[in-house]
Amino acid sequence: MEPPQGFWATLWSCLRFLPFFLGLLLLGIIKGALLFPFVCLIMTLGNSAIIVSLWPVHVVWTYYCIAKAKQLGPILKLVLALGVSVILMLWPPAGIFGSIIVGAIYGFLAPIMATFDAVGEGKANNLIRCFLDGTWSTIKGSCTVVRDVKDICLHSYFSIMDDLRLHDPPNGEPYEIRLHYIPGACLAGLLGVMVDVPMISLIAICKSPYMLFKGWRRLFHDLIGREGPFLETACVPFAGLAIILWPLAVAGAVMASIISSFSLGAYAAVIAYQETSVKMGLAYIISSMSMFDEYSNDVLDMPEGSCFPRYQYRKKVPQRATSFSRPVSFQRENQDAKKAPSRATSFKNSILELNPLKLLDHLFSECKRHGEVLVSEGVITREDIQESRSSKGGSRIISIGLPAYSILQALLLSAKSNTDGLVLSDNTEITTENRPKDTIFDWFFDPLMIIKEQIKAEKFTEEEEIYLSKLVLLHGDSKRLNNLNAQSSSSDQRKRAEIDALARRLQGITKSISRYPTARRRFDDLVKSLSEDLEKKFGSNRSANGSQESQHVRSGIFRIFSQKSFGSDTSTKGHHQEIQEVNNGF
Repeated sequence: MEPPQGFWATLWSCLRFLPFFLGLLLLGIIKGALLFPFVCLIMTLGNSAIIVSLWPVHVVWTYYCIAKAKQLGPILKLVLALGVSVILMLWPPAGIFGSIIVGAIYGFLAPIMATFDAVGEGKANNLIRCFLDGTWSTIKGSCTVVRDVKDICLHSYFSIMDDLRLHDPPNGEPYEIRLHYIPGACLAGLLGVMVDVPMISLIAICKSPYMLFKGWRRLFHDLIGREGPFLETACVPFAGLAIILWPLAVAGAVMASIISSFSLGAYAAVIAYQETSVKMGLAYIISSMSMFDEYSNDVLDMPEGSCFPRYQYRKKVPQRATSFSRPVSFQRENQDAKKAPSRATSFKNSILELNPLKLLDHLFSECKRHGEVLVSEGVITREDIQESRSSKGGSRIISIGLPAYSILQALLLSAKSNTDGLVLSDNTEITTENRPKDTIFDWFFDPLMIIKEQIKAEKFTEEEEIYLSKLVLLHGDSKRLNNLNAQSSSSDQRKRAEIDALARRLQGITKSISRYPTARRRFDDLVKSLSEDLEKKFGSNRSANGSQESQHVRSGIFRIFSQKSFGSDTSTKGHHQEIQEVNNGF
């Protein structure tokens, strides 16, 4: 859909579009007003029951893990226990209040978004879908949120605390607090709050009128010309609500700046403690005002620079751009090269930014695909699936090993394809241009790119790739892992150590991914699917003939697995034949 050209065509398009937009907005508001009490009630009651019932367990386990942590010194444990006490006391009321707010916002806005999305291009039965879309799906979405909160409290929390309790200190020396630097750091933090809070608040308030009128000018220009966010139907509610609620957005930005000024000022205590110098903390206090001023200028497209001086507040590291600003020289060098995207270009024709949740869905679809092959080959056994269902931590072979194995296959494919990004099985390539711009995604994407480059540089042989794949998958089973190490034919100890290090890093990255609440929910679906595949393979009648027969079958299958590669399409058919021979033999 191309935007209209000319004044009269633009005016007619605007007049014809406004009733359509207002009608959909009114219908969405009515649906949201009817649904949000029920959604808010579901999320508030469900999340409150989870938080309150598990709060005593969280309190006891948190203090226990801090006391047993090998990475922390005694003084740091005491300080951390005092700080955690405040968080633990605030967690129940904050969680309940947040559930109320999120439930109300989600219950009101989700039907509105679904109403506009129902009339998108390529949608059938638009009139019926305008009334039905966003009703039952919003109710189910609120139940999903409650499920995710339960996964955070039951799975993610205990996984993080176990890492704190079990990990050894780096270099054999636990972290400890240097007490004689605390008074100077506290003085610098106090001065930072006293100076930065009023100054940063004043800067934000002074620039808020400019932000208000500039935002309105841009949004009304897009509305009249049916450009930018108003070009696509799915984006209309965002843009329409942005016009109405833009003053609230500006007020929210000012409040966020005022709130953030407390942490910016208090960070002077961290600088003074790390640099063992109160002078460096004072230099940071002045520099933080300059950094905030430059950052706000970048956001509002105002002239570069700041009227505040900027000093060097690190002894060993030269002053460089922080997360609040970028170097002026870099800005000027790239000012001409950076061109604003065409406002008349459809979002569908631009670079598609991948969604982290879509990538998570793809990961678990790959786990299902590889898991079905491994189940059919007998690599993943009934015991693995039963363990993943019964135990608290689940089977590491399925919960950690299988996702790490799937990620490794993508890394091997990307390394052989000689691409700059990460190639998925459906030929989708994740690059720096289309990857999600979330900071959390960068925690996983950047290390995976480093591992891919290491794999490309090492130029592993086929046997070494097979060994790495087996090592990644079986890392949770010490018995099978010992058998694998005994059967390894690699005589290069350096190469084998590098393979072991890559396997451990992949296991660590996958363990971090498994802490996402949505990952836990998808993991349960994966276990159910693999269990169904296993039942189809062995059949329910095999268990009635005694456990000795199945034990012989599994030992024969594991013998085949130990001698052959797995996961490759070329060897799957041969494996099936040998497994069938083992089954027939017993």
